[in-house]
Order: sequence, then C-alpha cells, then structure tokens
Amino acid sequence: MNLTFTPGTLIVLVGGSGVGKTSFAARYWPTTWRLSLDDYREMATDSVADQSATTVADQVQTLLVDARLSRSLTTVVDSTALLPHVRAGLLARARYWQRPACAVLFDVSLERRRLQNSGRERVVPDHVLLDQERLMPSAEQLLGEGFARVETVTATSPAYLDPAHSR
Repeated sequence: MNLTFTPGTLIVLVGGSGVGKTSFAARYWPTTWRLSLDDYREMATDSVADQSATTVADQVQTLLVDARLSRSLTTVVDSTALLPHVRAGLLARARYWQRPACAVLFDVSLERRRLQNSGRERVVPDHVLLDQERLMPSAEQLLGEGFARVETVTATSPAYLDPAHSR
C-alpha cells in the first residue's frame, strides 16, 4: 500500500461508521489536512451525532475543500462517502480545481466494524451499520466514477495495524 499522494490531491476516505477512518487519518495526515463532517456538526450543534446539522456541515466542508484545492493543498475528506452523489460532488470539486482525486477504501468486515463501534463514545445503531454495508462500493466502482487511484485498506493491512508500514 502506498499512501503517498501527489501534492494537492483530494483524498476521500470511503467506509462505514466504526471502520477507523478518523483514527487512521489522524496517524497519517496533519489535522489541518483532514476535513471532517463530524467536526463541523459538533461545531454547529455541540454534538457530532446531530444529523440535523449535516447540511450545514457539508456547506462548511465544501468551502474548505475549495479553499484548499484552489491553493493546490492536499486535502483529506473524512466522512463515510458511501453515497454516490456525495462522491460525485467531491469529484466535481477536484475536476473544477484541476486536482487529482484518490480514494482510500476501508474494506473491513461488518463483524469488525460492530466490535469497533461498540467501543466508541458515539455508538452507531446496528441498522445503520447494515445499511452502510449495502452501500459499500468496490475499488472498481470508485475507479469507474472517476477516482484516479484507489488504495484499499483491510483489517489485516500493515498500514491499518501499524502506520510505520506505509511511510
């Protein structure tokens, strides 16, 4: 696995709740590079779980994606990105700013996600995890949508287990 990207790349993390996207991203990229819908929901409502703030959070994220890509700054979008229209919007921003877009696909079993989810401060209901499982795209699907590159992370990937393996 190669987690080195061309400077100015839009990196989209793709995977369900509880897969470890935020923890993974925090180990590899500076916080200022990571844009998180959870952070913006919390800023708007004092709760990362308040889904009523998702529209506002998405607007904030889009502004910051544009601000960073317009300056050719590498940007990591930390959200589930499981809905095709969400990925299409991010790909459109990258095309607009003429920046490459890559995906990091978290292919981790539902059982592992359930286990990790149960230890989180904010537990996602099981029916949501099941719905997310049905929405998981394949690497081929992501490439077909327009991502220039897809790196797949599994629960047994050295980079998932130990960040020193991908540096």
